[in-house]
Amino acid sequence: MPTAYCYFQGEFVPLEDAKISVMTHALHYGTGIFEGIRANWNAEQNAASIFRLNDHYERFLQGCNFLRMQLPYSAHDLSELTKTLVQKCGYAEDSYIRPLAYKSEERIGVLKLQDVEEDFVLFMIPFGAYLDVTAAARCCTSSWRRIDDSMIPPRVKNTGLYINSNLAKTEATLNGFDEAIMLTSDGLVSEGSGENIFLYQKGKLVTPATSGNILEGITRNTIIQLAKDELGIDTVERSVNRSELYMSDECFLTGTAAHLTPVGEIDNFKVGTGDMGSVTKKLQDLYFDVIRGLNPKYLHWCTLVPIE
Repeated sequence: MPTAYCYFQGEFVPLEDAKISVMTHALHYGTGIFEGIRANWNAEQNAASIFRLNDHYERFLQGCNFLRMQLPYSAHDLSELTKTLVQKCGYAEDSYIRPLAYKSEERIGVLKLQDVEEDFVLFMIPFGAYLDVTAAARCCTSSWRRIDDSMIPPRVKNTGLYINSNLAKTEATLNGFDEAIMLTSDGLVSEGSGENIFLYQKGKLVTPATSGNILEGITRNTIIQLAKDELGIDTVERSVNRSELYMSDECFLTGTAAHLTPVGEIDNFKVGTGDMGSVTKKLQDLYFDVIRGLNPKYLHWCTLVPIE
């Protein structure tokens, strides 16, 4: 019987029992680092396929260091805790794993990160499609600009930073769109509210460079490699002008939560035919086989956890 568990204050407890105080530092000041990790259901092996588990935790620990948090766990330790959690929860469906390191001290007004204690929590929930679209997504460019690296580095998954994404996503959905595309302060394309963005132009993929204030996405890197190795398509990482969004052959978004989602319309301009493009479809099919552990060539990216 699937049961919601959480690793909290050094032990596995029912998720409903994991509580923090209203005085917790992270609640007031956004002093947390998180990751999103997918456990994709593999029905053939009756197992959860956790995608690029160690890569996620390596990035997670880099973020913790940025916020002056020294957890007593290595990436290997965190991976082992995650496998135990997946087995204990027993979800025979696609799920989402959330590790969170946060400044846990119950103190108000302390802004010196080095002086504030931290803790770690890990839980998982059943999780289907992140973007609720039945075909290609409709996007808009947001009036909210992507935060700059000189303010809060976007390559760090800091909880406080995501108010920037929330404002953009809220604006987009209230205006009838599925997702927002954020621009830099210079008006160049950055990324979605929770995804990296790719364009397909004249036989090549184009995606904003890391200098465009993007998260260096693990799914992004996966797609770049799959496109090259499996389809022979190179990816150009460079500055991207807003007008290119409307004039490309295809467009799609990538992210752990969003997987690979096609984009058919941006700012009421059709992208290509307005439907999922053929290259996007090939990459999407490849990607879904890989993350579920169905492609032997990329099994090294998957951690298969049997579910009884």
